[in-house]
Amino acid sequence: MSRPEEAAAAVVRCPWAGTDPLYARYHDEEWGVPKADSRALFEKLVLEGFQSGLSWITILKKRESFRRAFDGFDAERIARYGDADVARLMADPGIVRNRLKVEATIDNARAFLELAEVQSFAAFLWGFLPDGPVVNRRDGQDKLPASTELSARISKALKKEGFRFVGPTTVYAFMQSVGMVNDHLTSCHRHAACAELQRTFSPPRR
Repeated sequence: MSRPEEAAAAVVRCPWAGTDPLYARYHDEEWGVPKADSRALFEKLVLEGFQSGLSWITILKKRESFRRAFDGFDAERIARYGDADVARLMADPGIVRNRLKVEATIDNARAFLELAEVQSFAAFLWGFLPDGPVVNRRDGQDKLPASTELSARISKALKKEGFRFVGPTTVYAFMQSVGMVNDHLTSCHRHAACAELQRTFSPPRR
C-alpha cells in the first residue's frame, strides 16, 4: 500500500498550485467552485484587488488577517469607515498596507450597498452569464488568458457602478476563482469535479 505522502504526490493539479500545502488546499477546495453568496463574492473581489502586483499566495497567507481587519468583509460596516479606520488599517502588519487599495475597498463597499438597492451583487455578476458558468477545456497553463472580452465587459460595468481596482485582468482572476469559468486544466483532478458543480449550479437572479 502506498504511503499517504506518495498518494498525495500522485494527485495532478494545475501547475500554479505548486507545493505549498495552503495553496494546494485552496486549489483543491475553493478555486473554480461557483459561489452565489454576495458577501463571499465581495470579499473575493476585494482580495483580488489587493493581489494586483503581488502573488496570490501572499494574499492567501494574510486572508484571515484581512477578514479581521475588514470586519469579515461586512460591506455595511466598511462603508462607514473614516480616517481613523484608514489609519488603523495602514498600521496593520497583517494585511497589505496600500492606501489606494484600502480606500478603494471602502469605496467598493459603498458601491456594493448602492447596487444592492437594485439587485444583489451576486445577481449582478452572474447576470453576465445567462447560461451559467463557462467550462473551458485547456490543456496547458500557457493557454490561460490574462483577460477576456467578458472580463473586460464586467470590469467596465463594475467601474460604472463605482468599483475600483477591478481591471479586466483582476476580474478574470476573480471569475476563475469563484467558478464563473472553469480554468482547471483538463489534466487536473479538479477539472471534472468543478465542471459537475458548475453544471448543477443555479445562478442567483435577484
